[in-house]
Amino acid sequence: MKRAYFLCLLVCLSTVTALTRKQEAAEQSRRKASLPTTQRKEQVEQTEEQEKYEDEDELSDQCPEPNGYFPDAEQCDKYYDCRDGKPTEKLCPDGLVFNDFSPQHEKCDLPFGIDCSKRPLRQKPQPSAHCPRMHGYFAHEDPRNCDTFYYCVEGKFNMITCPDGLVFSEKTGICNWPDEAQKKGCGSRELFNFTCPSVDDSVAATHPRYPDTEDCQYFYVCVNGQVPRRSGCKLGQAFDERTGKCDWARRIPECKDWYKDQLTDAELDALENPPPKPKPSGGPSRRKGARPA
Repeated sequence: MKRAYFLCLLVCLSTVTALTRKQEAAEQSRRKASLPTTQRKEQVEQTEEQEKYEDEDELSDQCPEPNGYFPDAEQCDKYYDCRDGKPTEKLCPDGLVFNDFSPQHEKCDLPFGIDCSKRPLRQKPQPSAHCPRMHGYFAHEDPRNCDTFYYCVEGKFNMITCPDGLVFSEKTGICNWPDEAQKKGCGSRELFNFTCPSVDDSVAATHPRYPDTEDCQYFYVCVNGQVPRRSGCKLGQAFDERTGKCDWARRIPECKDWYKDQLTDAELDALENPPPKPKPSGGPSRRKGARPA
């Protein structure tokens, strides 16, 4: 009898607890609904205002000014066209990066000379034959080929060769002296098989010159007496070791026949003795103060 009484008591208490929880939830809903209309409106407005400020903060990161062109913070070839504070995301052609020299100018450029160290990301490359990207200057695939490179536009390439004695620099995108290009395997010693002779400081300061023993037209300049750079004389001339200057090859005994199989005597004569340039004739004088006759 007592056991039945206690079981009945437990069931009744649980029922009362459940009813109490339902009543509590209903009371909370009633209280929320009974809030003054102005208070509910203020809560909604505060939420909307907060979201508006968050959106404006995001926009201000991309648009430091209401109008202009601004770089992306992480990707060097991405930028934003901002109009009245609203950004439109844009992307440079593959291989070019955004030049942020002025917010008033929308300009994509080759990456040489543009600092992308703080925004190093780039879009996924779109490679083609000899072109790692669609636009740009790129080194030859063979690292031993020091003076050949490719100029790519819209994924189509033109192969270009540097002038004699120069090396393509991947850092600057132009041909440069081997010591300045600093391309592995393309230093002066590897290219020329020439080493500057040891000299004292006074001679080194004059950047001494030495003949190329295999080519009369060319010679080596040893910068500060140490770094060799191959240079050359113009067509028809040769380097004279005695004077350290270029002169007409036929005047230098050891090089007098250098152009024998390249140029005729008449062509050499024309190079050495070019015809005088015709003087301008006719028309009034343009000298200051000149008066008509």
